[in-house]
Amino acid sequence: MKIVAVLYPAGEKTAKENPGLLGCAENELGLREFLEGKGHEYVVMSDKEKTLDDALLTADVAITTPFWPAYITKERIEKAKNLKLILTAGVGSDHVDLKAAAEKGITVAEITGSNVVSVAEHVVMQILVLARNFVPAYKNVVEGGWDIAAIASRAHDIEDKTVGIVGFGRIGQRVAMRLKPFDVKLFYYDFRRATGAEEATFGARYLPLEQLLCCSDIVSINCPLTPKTDRLFNKERLFAMKKGAYLVNTARGRIVDTDALVSALNAGHLAGYAGDVWYPQPAPKDHPWRSMPNHAMTTHYSGTTLEAQARYASGIRMCLEAFFKGEPIERDYIIVENGRVASPSYSYAYEA
Repeated sequence: MKIVAVLYPAGEKTAKENPGLLGCAENELGLREFLEGKGHEYVVMSDKEKTLDDALLTADVAITTPFWPAYITKERIEKAKNLKLILTAGVGSDHVDLKAAAEKGITVAEITGSNVVSVAEHVVMQILVLARNFVPAYKNVVEGGWDIAAIASRAHDIEDKTVGIVGFGRIGQRVAMRLKPFDVKLFYYDFRRATGAEEATFGARYLPLEQLLCCSDIVSINCPLTPKTDRLFNKERLFAMKKGAYLVNTARGRIVDTDALVSALNAGHLAGYAGDVWYPQPAPKDHPWRSMPNHAMTTHYSGTTLEAQARYASGIRMCLEAFFKGEPIERDYIIVENGRVASPSYSYAYEA
């Protein structure tokens, strides 16, 4: 079989010095010896355009990542006559046309759970970075300043603040768990309401989205990108948020309208925005989020710590081993199977 993987570039020197960077093209998810030892062809690249188009024509399996996404469009799926399996090394398969994959009988799977700790920790970090006005404070130090008044005038505790979590799956729940010791008031919104026992365990209460937005001092977005969440945070919703609130988005860039967010920050309606997801990715140098005020953006690395890379590399190997043997892939990993979008995280958005 032919397996094609599109992974982020690290450079030969960096990859060699850091073998834990399994998600980079040079280190190949640690799969080459395993795959070639079984007689399979393994093609790894960083190019997401013509090189990928040519490779997909005869590929049986495609491996992608959310951090350096190769967009597996309907057009690419139509041309990939042999394609049977698409795997995401990480979590989030929105870069794949799930409907087209289902129609062609292609299985789509991602390594669910591989990033949950990593992303939840990143969310809490970015909430604190915004609330404590860390980025301007750091810049002030680097530039040789000592302007305590300017920095402290925008610095806050998060104790007693209201935090709204949009998307209460594995990551959203772990964000809630990590925020509980800060003695914040926790609310959540999801298309499925958690059980009473889950709400008690995580210390969060359900609110409809519009109510959550208008009462929250901090909002964390932790839902997948689907047709129903694409630009969910449009201009109307951003300006419906509590004035002076912070917004943290480690889910997907397209859940937030690009220009509307810049407007909300320029107008001073939002106090700050942080996250590590953009659209498109990699973000172009002139992307407006790079220069908007009061942001604490990072490149998309929250879910690809060294520990997370080890988890998703191991998960990809498990999926391939099952696929080669004709055995079922881990149920929690399945996104599309048997001609339908099967994962509850996505299927609700594709229901008629």
